[in-house]
Amino acid sequence: MEVNGCDEHQNYEILAEIGEGAYGKVYKAREVRDQQRLVAVKKLNIPGHTESGIPAFMIREVALLRKIEYFNHPNIVKLLDVSAGLKNRSLDLTLVFEYIDQDLSTFLTTVPSTGLSLDKIKDVMVQLLQGLDFLHTNMLVHRDLKPENVLVSSRGEVKIADFGLARIYTYHIALTPCVVTLWYRAPEVLLHSGYMSSVDMWSAGCIFAELFLLRPLFRGYTEAQQLQKIFEVIGLPSEEDWPRESPISYSRSWCPRDPCTQLLSNLGQEENNLLLQCLEFSPTNRISASRALSHPFLVSVFEFESSYMWGGHFVIVSTKQKQMHCCLICLPLCI
Repeated sequence: MEVNGCDEHQNYEILAEIGEGAYGKVYKAREVRDQQRLVAVKKLNIPGHTESGIPAFMIREVALLRKIEYFNHPNIVKLLDVSAGLKNRSLDLTLVFEYIDQDLSTFLTTVPSTGLSLDKIKDVMVQLLQGLDFLHTNMLVHRDLKPENVLVSSRGEVKIADFGLARIYTYHIALTPCVVTLWYRAPEVLLHSGYMSSVDMWSAGCIFAELFLLRPLFRGYTEAQQLQKIFEVIGLPSEEDWPRESPISYSRSWCPRDPCTQLLSNLGQEENNLLLQCLEFSPTNRISASRALSHPFLVSVFEFESSYMWGGHFVIVSTKQKQMHCCLICLPLCI
């Protein structure tokens, strides 16, 4: 895929507006030529008087999507095309994605009061974790994982989207506080500490709980209130676990309660165990996406395979057997 300067209206028929943000709108559209696929067209406009140039998050999203597009992972939304051009002294940037019917937040509003089946919850979580495992293996942290950024197709495909806040990480990232919708923020973000890919696993844990509850697990409206709600559920961590670089002082007044041994009373032992590991206060002790995929709760029912391109090689991953299988041509690379 190349960034081109052609008029996107020549290639896509706009059907409906489906979203709006600070810098532009998202439309449902159809290809005029070729396969006439449905696509999502994200049109961003940067006014000519913007002194700082193109916002960093826009550059970051395009760069990261171009980096990961070659792997063609089934649980990452596909960027199909990029075009840029000047119009009335403003820069128009258009990103064209594969079209997915709805996000997870919208999907959950359609679930009956009886809730999702256990099999469906497992299916969603396995696909979400496969996407995160792929990102983290490639040294990418999403940083803004929430139901609105997880897409669900009519075929049940789950895809991670919206990489505006994502970053390539090494081991430890200096904190950018305004990251992740408050309800899905990890404690280290709320405490203005450093963080790494484990922030995504905290967000995944919040989403995991929401699949059962059909509502957010932690609903605070300030950072302090959000921390308090977290500690009311997982208990107050020890002073030794409190991040030293945090400007917020440790105090037992945050929450006098002991940690819960079972986060959600109506869940079984295995699902609560996985949830506890996702919502571990210490980032270094929090379960990784790779380890979560081999958790008994997720491998006890499902045995299926997913495939994608990895470095130009066709790879098949079996989540039940926790093995990576390559085609015969690539076999020497797997040994």
